[in-house]
Amino acid sequence: MQALAMTLFTYGILTLQPTSQPKTKAAGLTRHQIAMFCTAFPVVAFGTFAVVYNKFIRDKHHFKSWHGTIGIACMAWIAIQIAIGGCSVWFGGAAFGGGMKAKLVWRYHRISGYVLFVLLLLTKYVSYPARFLAYTLSPFVVLVAVGVRARLSKMNIF
Repeated sequence: MQALAMTLFTYGILTLQPTSQPKTKAAGLTRHQIAMFCTAFPVVAFGTFAVVYNKFIRDKHHFKSWHGTIGIACMAWIAIQIAIGGCSVWFGGAAFGGGMKAKLVWRYHRISGYVLFVLLLLTKYVSYPARFLAYTLSPFVVLVAVGVRARLSKMNIF
């Protein structure tokens, strides 16, 4: 489930990059919201619930590894990320005062999303230390693919 969620998160990020026309920006935002909110989040939430429930019924320790600890922190961060992202664009960003105020919040939402994405890759990486090559190479390729398409100049931070 979590691998599928990572695929959907990756698609949700890539679908926003790059856009220049208002029509393509709106279409990209719609695809992003469907990928993140309607598909990836329910999948990752179900996968996390399944793991926690399995640990509970078998009376195993919870969150004793780096993988479990970082993973549950990522789940909380994802929920906050969705709330802030939605509030910054739904109803014209009225939750944050609309207009430029909402756009400023959205910029930090975007930066936070990239950091969260790297943390999700790290969570996956620390889960299987015996499969070093597969879990070193594939997250690196995904990170490079997202990094190449990210437009840092649009964030006005550098």
